[in-house]
Amino acid sequence: MIRFHNTLSGREEEFQPLDPGEVRVYTCGPTVYDLPHIGNFRAYVFEDLLLRFLRYSGFKTVQVMNLTDVDDKTIRGARASGVSLREYTEPFVRAFFSGLALLRIRPADHYPRATEHIPEMVAIIKGLLDKGVAYRKDGSIYFSIEKFPAYGRLSGINPDDLRITSRIGARLESDEYEKDSARDFALWKAPREGEPSWETDIGPGRPGWHIECSAMSSKYLGPSFDIHCGGVDNIFPHHENEIAQSEAYFEKPFVRYWLHCHHLVVDGEKMAKSKGNFYTLRDLVEARGVDPSALRMFLVGTHYRKVLNFTLESLEQSAAALKRIKDFVYELENRIFPAAKTDASLDLIACAERTFREGMEDDLNVSAALTGLFDLIRKANPLIQGKKIGLNEAKRLLDFVYRVDEVLAVLPERRDLEISDDLRAKIEERERARKSRDWAAADRLRRELLENGVVLEDTKDGVRWKIEKKTGSN
Repeated sequence: MIRFHNTLSGREEEFQPLDPGEVRVYTCGPTVYDLPHIGNFRAYVFEDLLLRFLRYSGFKTVQVMNLTDVDDKTIRGARASGVSLREYTEPFVRAFFSGLALLRIRPADHYPRATEHIPEMVAIIKGLLDKGVAYRKDGSIYFSIEKFPAYGRLSGINPDDLRITSRIGARLESDEYEKDSARDFALWKAPREGEPSWETDIGPGRPGWHIECSAMSSKYLGPSFDIHCGGVDNIFPHHENEIAQSEAYFEKPFVRYWLHCHHLVVDGEKMAKSKGNFYTLRDLVEARGVDPSALRMFLVGTHYRKVLNFTLESLEQSAAALKRIKDFVYELENRIFPAAKTDASLDLIACAERTFREGMEDDLNVSAALTGLFDLIRKANPLIQGKKIGLNEAKRLLDFVYRVDEVLAVLPERRDLEISDDLRAKIEERERARKSRDWAAADRLRRELLENGVVLEDTKDGVRWKIEKKTGSN
């Protein structure tokens, strides 16, 4: 039974999708005004972990991740650079997708851009005007939060208790604002000199930030869907406003489960360029030579609702944990196992799989889940060294590790354990020759194996093998 902490209720709830067997998910994507930093990718990796575990659990998933390419930040950046909005945002869009690939984040089903969904936004705004929950003022259109009594349900904010409350004439044009400014928010902004503008049925102008996500999520997922993800900084005002405008327009529940990940800090402090502790993926991977898999291991290793403290030491610890898994896989993929069938590892696998699943089902408690994997490695290694595991058991162990990696996504591509019976017989014959000190026969067999692409490695724990890819000549 999968359980998630639902920000909307403030408690852990059993997960039940609207449509059995399918989960529809909206994940907040980047505002493409700058290079994404590792804090941004903490959220994207968490969302990828969620989607991967849902698929691991047998669900079909539909994921939408938006690209915010028109808002206050992108417009300021484009104006300062003296280029069009599209020219300004495009390099940051490419950097975002490059980072996803580097961290093995599976592509979403849809990446809608805000600038390509203006008609959908206009339709919702027009409907809100017709329903009397939106109003015009000085060429802009605002949502009246006093017309939506459930406002504040997600964030726990009561507008009447705030220093600046919602009232007629109290409005905000800015896309982002603090919790003491719960005022009517802009759905549509009047045209201004030097800003992009669209001619529409509701007049000229451009959208506010919040309406963008309501329009794009409803187009691809419908007016009601299962899960909405994002960072805790999006709870208010962005997600609160999404709920208000979506439910006021569609007159039905918007999202069933809200999952929010916490901030990433650096050495205990908030990231800031002025502090010199601001890291992009390029800073870490290209400039410092950080292994992207180790970085992903670090990002998934702490529960998503906890603050994640990035330090170079913690990154090294994650790299060491990843190395334990890789070393175990290397043993399974490269050691010669007897063909005889044993049952030595069956109980280990069943226990580890149960621990992993139970941990992940408990609100994606990846630390508890990983306990099962590392316990298996600790207990299986002596069996491998003692030659108490046969080829079939090695394959079962490897199958389990790679099933887990379907969720974690930190291992390189799997290598097939199978080689022909003739080559396996040659490896075993060569091992017997070596033990009897028949070095001439051992060397001859090594050369014959190498000619067939099999490379041998002699270690104190026995022989290991791997397939060497043959390269053609021009």
